[in-house]
Amino acid sequence: MSIAAKQRLLLAVCLIAVIAALLAPRIPQDPDYHLFADHGSLFSIPNALNVLSNLLIAWIGIEGLYRLQGQKSLQILPPIKGAYVAFFAALICITIGSIYYHWAPDDLSLTWDRLPMTIAFMSFISILLAERVSLKVARRLLPLLIIAGVGSIVYWRYSELAGQGDLRFYALVQFLPVLLTPLILIAFESRYSRASDLWWLWIWYLVAKLCEVLDHEIYQSLQFLSGHSLKHVSAGIGCLVFLRHLRHRRLLQ
Repeated sequence: MSIAAKQRLLLAVCLIAVIAALLAPRIPQDPDYHLFADHGSLFSIPNALNVLSNLLIAWIGIEGLYRLQGQKSLQILPPIKGAYVAFFAALICITIGSIYYHWAPDDLSLTWDRLPMTIAFMSFISILLAERVSLKVARRLLPLLIIAGVGSIVYWRYSELAGQGDLRFYALVQFLPVLLTPLILIAFESRYSRASDLWWLWIWYLVAKLCEVLDHEIYQSLQFLSGHSLKHVSAGIGCLVFLRHLRHRRLLQ
């Protein structure tokens, strides 16, 4: 299959996903979402492990931004450096938002938890598009994708305030990159070594989502650590894999 045909296939998948989201029924926020399994406090920190398990993500964001200054040991595409900066900055904001949310879980604090996640999702898929599919297209899409990600949260928040909560577009922003990542990795050649790292990043994200779903079951089994805390750790490991990928990969000739 030619590169152009693969690009058209990728576009078709995106269009189908967007149309499906538009035609799908409204997805309300589950009122029980805030009822996490682990409520334990530590040093006056409520929901302590759900709060503190975010710190790995912040550390990766800080190190990533530091290494991007002057491109210290990171192999990136300079024309889309803004996407790498946005990704690592979003990790720091994710930590802040998640700590705020888990300190006092409700829909308002959840808004600030989810908003930087959309920036991370959109920045990452832009990086993948730039490195594998089309640098020109990725540069043009980056600001639009970030606006779309933030807009999905703004839409959800205002729909909640109107009594018609709707998570369809946030779900699209979160899960479309999960679908596109393996398609891109399979269909398009990498210009860098260590391509398997990106598969591990994808796997760790799936592990994080599974831990989130099994929050109560994992806590009942372990008695000291919940699925949601493990979700944060798993997501952090995935981000660490990506940072190491940028540090140690080499441009293929």
